[in-house]
Amino acid sequence: MTTLCPLPSLPRAALLALAALMFAGDIAANATAGELPAVASRQRSERKSFTDSEIVEGFFKTAFGAEYHLAGRVDRIRKFDAPVRVFADSDGRADRKAQLAKVVADIAKRVQHLDIAMTDNSEAANVRVKLVRDRDLYRTISAFYGTEKAREIRSSLDPQCLSGFRKNERFEIEHSDVILTIDNGDFVFLDCAYEEVLQSLGPINDTSSVPWTMFNDNVSMGYFDVYDQYILNLLYDPRIRPGMTVQEVKALLPEVLKDVRAWVKQVNNLAE
Repeated sequence: MTTLCPLPSLPRAALLALAALMFAGDIAANATAGELPAVASRQRSERKSFTDSEIVEGFFKTAFGAEYHLAGRVDRIRKFDAPVRVFADSDGRADRKAQLAKVVADIAKRVQHLDIAMTDNSEAANVRVKLVRDRDLYRTISAFYGTEKAREIRSSLDPQCLSGFRKNERFEIEHSDVILTIDNGDFVFLDCAYEEVLQSLGPINDTSSVPWTMFNDNVSMGYFDVYDQYILNLLYDPRIRPGMTVQEVKALLPEVLKDVRAWVKQVNNLAE
């Protein structure tokens, strides 16, 4: 699979990445071997204990910067500062819509200060997920970003799925677009769905130097792993504000990380 990265400032400030994976009845975060072996095997071998420095390294490498940077500043925190409502745009595949809804519900459960949920009202949505056939992917990218930018994206990243957002002058994300292919198999769909929806919330910079994050081109998860829960909970702590610099965030992180550790431990029933 190919992991995409963000385009932090096209007319819709694109973020690109890979994500998604499906279940025959129940979704990924608590999969067992009988449900989806590809996920269950990853969960059995998942590392769940990290030092402060390992968590902080991943946070700074994904929350700042952008692997695919076209315009706009990438040296600030970017995040939603309002409830996030997700709309699934598809002419078919009700099963994929149901899987996406479970992904969103799982994210809502595991990120303490993030208000995220599905909506059936496209006008009320600030995250729009376009579900397309693989053969229509580049046609859809062209419709979103224009032919020239779509050609750049294809030649630079050759994505399977992608996401992008529009932010305001305060670095608050106002709207995100996610494109997921529906016909590349269950694991690819869910692996893509998790990564793209999470990246559309702000951590847009893929990094190959952190081996525990799904925001690494060489890593496929298919579920919301503990390490990335640390990253998203740090980002959406109310003390971490849109527009903050690296130095401003560093001053707050010791206190914030202490609270985030307690939450991630609780929601995942982690041992001491």
